[in-house]
Amino acid sequence: MFGGGYGGGHWHIEHGPSGISQQGTGQRLRSALDVEWDDDFLGAPYDNRVMKRVLPYMATVKRWLALATGGLLVGTLATLAMPYLVVIAVTSIENGELSRLTTIAITYVIAALLMWGGQYAERLYLSYAGEEILLKIRLQMVNHLHQLSLSFFDQNKVGKLMSRVQNDVDQVQQLIASDILSLLTSSITLIAIAVIMIMLNTQLALLVLTTVPVLGVVTVIWQKYARRAFIRARQTIAIVNDRLQENISGVRVTQSLNRERVSLQQFDKANEANFNANVDAVRLQAMMMPTIEILTAIAFGLVLVVGGFQVLEGTMRAGILIGFLLYIQRFFAPVQELTMLYTQLQRAMASGTRIFELLDVQPEIKDSPGAIELPPIKGDIEFRQVSFGYQPGENILHDINFKINHGETVAIVGQTGAGKSSLISLIDRFYEATKGEVIVGGYNVTEVTQQSLRQQIAIVPQDPFLFSGTIEDNIRYGRLEASHEDVIEAAKSAGAHDFIARLEQGYGTPVGERGGNLSAGQRQLICLARALLTDPPILILDEATSSVDTNTERIMQASLRRLVKERTIPIIAHRLSTVTEADRIIVLDHGRIVETGTHQELLAKQGLYYQMFQTLSSPIQEG
Repeated sequence: MFGGGYGGGHWHIEHGPSGISQQGTGQRLRSALDVEWDDDFLGAPYDNRVMKRVLPYMATVKRWLALATGGLLVGTLATLAMPYLVVIAVTSIENGELSRLTTIAITYVIAALLMWGGQYAERLYLSYAGEEILLKIRLQMVNHLHQLSLSFFDQNKVGKLMSRVQNDVDQVQQLIASDILSLLTSSITLIAIAVIMIMLNTQLALLVLTTVPVLGVVTVIWQKYARRAFIRARQTIAIVNDRLQENISGVRVTQSLNRERVSLQQFDKANEANFNANVDAVRLQAMMMPTIEILTAIAFGLVLVVGGFQVLEGTMRAGILIGFLLYIQRFFAPVQELTMLYTQLQRAMASGTRIFELLDVQPEIKDSPGAIELPPIKGDIEFRQVSFGYQPGENILHDINFKINHGETVAIVGQTGAGKSSLISLIDRFYEATKGEVIVGGYNVTEVTQQSLRQQIAIVPQDPFLFSGTIEDNIRYGRLEASHEDVIEAAKSAGAHDFIARLEQGYGTPVGERGGNLSAGQRQLICLARALLTDPPILILDEATSSVDTNTERIMQASLRRLVKERTIPIIAHRLSTVTEADRIIVLDHGRIVETGTHQELLAKQGLYYQMFQTLSSPIQEG
């Protein structure tokens, strides 16, 4: 088969002051999946660049965050008040003031209710804020991905992009809607309890606080190992997502080549790596919690012994000792939470960097500042001294010159890698010409908006991709306002109406994922109908008949014969019959036009086209 395919650009993004820097002709995301990041970047629990980008999202949910903060403060104050009420109650019993116990008991119950209400409000409104932030960021990322040039997707795997949209967004959502407030609450609670303990008994308070440096040393050592364990868990889940997406997308190839066992082994290897990474992370996390409990017990025991002697000596009331012990239990809870938050903040900052790195990637192809809306055109196409390459200094196309007049059907053929698909992609401005001009309808494609250009060009691809939904939904995909009658007319023009009408649900038939319940020929006819519904002056067939049966090909050819006078039709040829019926045939070889003419004229020249024709009496090879 003769033909060319899409090449790959050179993409490179490096972490820098602004988050990324771009080199070459493309933009490849720098990710922990691609390279080893330095320890400082991985271990930073706070990144000012990330926080600056996070603040606008917090502003959009400030109402929910304010309500959550209110609940948080109420719950925290109630929690701090409850041990002190116990101190007052025990002191009242010691003093024989039993009449106060009823009031104290009622106050204690009210404090408990306020604690419950505050925690409920905090969790409820944080959930509201979190879900709204999740929605905003994911919508922004998906919208941004739709704006990026095709060369970006040539160089970045879908699975890794999905990991950023799903897993990394979850981490940032947790940072905005939970971690920041938890950090604030735990810090305030810790300071408040320390102050209260000092007020109750300075000697005992200092005794308890001596355990804090020990905990600090343990935390530093623990973080050294935990940091990479948690980051490795994030890396491996992205690899699992990548493998999963690849295996599901390529399931037909896998089954046809009996590669199920090999694919399963590869996925199992990635899954096992993720399992081991998570086990290591959980093991480290499990070690830290008992350590804090041990320190709590040590502090509790010291206070119990020293405070007990003070009570016996009469230098401290028993109520204060009991209250002090209750505060110790509450003192180490925020310490434990802050320890866990350290790791969560590391993960969230790394996720934030990856998200904003993706959002900072700019489309390689942009509308020029003075771009105009392309008016309705007839469909002439002209290449003037066009050269193109995916990498600087490595052109695939060289000095291409030709013109396709309105109403012409022109086939483009050549050996594998000749540059046919690259040439066709320049018409729709999916890629930018390195040199020269591509003229469509008398306008340079760089001087009109991409949207207005692509509204007048329709492509029928080699791989007939259908979206979830019904047949009618898929035909209407490029023109949502089209009526049912318009859909039927487009299907008739494409030769698809007859087989659709024979289906039990007709145009309402669900196509399944990627159209799996339809044949390749049926999917291709639906794609042709989808293209025709937009009524484009230019219809590009990119190997559109390469995977269809002979009957479907005849139907498509009959449809094209009816349409040929109305549209300009460039074809990357695959089937011999498609080539022979074209008005002209352009032969590419190593990115240069070597022959042009009709089928008979090219045969008479006995050049490259003649050699291809003689070599393959069946379909012309296409790549």
